[in-house]
Amino acid sequence: MLVFGAPGGETYAATYGKWEDALVQSLQGRLAFAPDRITVLSGRSGDPSLRSTKENVRRVFAGLRSGSRDDVVLVVLIGHGTLDAGTAKFNLVGPDLDAAQWAALIEPLPGRVVFVNATGASFPFLDQVSGRNRIVVTATDSTAQRFDTVFPDLFVKAMEDPATDQDRNGRLSLYEVFAATSAAVRQYYEQRGQLATERALLDDNGDRIGREVGAPGQDGALARTTYLDRDPVTATTDPEVAALLSRQRALEEQAEALKQRKPSMPAAVWDAQFEKLMIELARVSRAIRSRS
Repeated sequence: MLVFGAPGGETYAATYGKWEDALVQSLQGRLAFAPDRITVLSGRSGDPSLRSTKENVRRVFAGLRSGSRDDVVLVVLIGHGTLDAGTAKFNLVGPDLDAAQWAALIEPLPGRVVFVNATGASFPFLDQVSGRNRIVVTATDSTAQRFDTVFPDLFVKAMEDPATDQDRNGRLSLYEVFAATSAAVRQYYEQRGQLATERALLDDNGDRIGREVGAPGQDGALARTTYLDRDPVTATTDPEVAALLSRQRALEEQAEALKQRKPSMPAAVWDAQFEKLMIELARVSRAIRSRS
């Protein structure tokens, strides 16, 4: 679900249109999304049902409630944000929705939710939207950062760039996109000799804190094992392979979570638990290869 808010002028409308086309191309091309799995609401649409209005946002979310626990729902907000008396909003065509209202729309969804708010007033969304089985990305890390961000342009480019697949496994994880975008944002300001007015945060453990790339903390395990391309589990017709792939994914998530806890665990305990996970992961991976 890509939501491009009210542009507020022809220049912004043209820029949003360019980003919209590039994101849709990345989703349908590189990531092999079926067209009927992508919903775009925008301020430039001539179709009233696809305008980025509060009513259309609520309608699309209502349709997503019929999904399954295995679904991954990607929601990206690109546009202008406002912060008034502590209430953060995303600017839609007509009445806006604030952070708490977006969180209420997400709450009934049965699957994993990836929520990316690329606006300058995005930081308060982290506190409202974060929760179990959710990955939340905000373009800013404080309420003082409320200017237009360069994050959306660099996020779109990270989605297109083959180099974003840092581990070269042929898949694109949400963490890889976040890391590549964050690095490009830092580079943008450094090259201009400017003080950065935005620092992106990621929260995926539900503690409503979030962290930057490379900062200490336990966020990142879920994002590293949440891929934006098609899940191999849904691509196979062999139920035994599907079960093995699901087990493999669960073990990978456990391993990433354990890596985040390493600094706070006794070395011997951590080594034993990690070794056990790696042995089981190797066994499952071998079983998958034998049936491929």
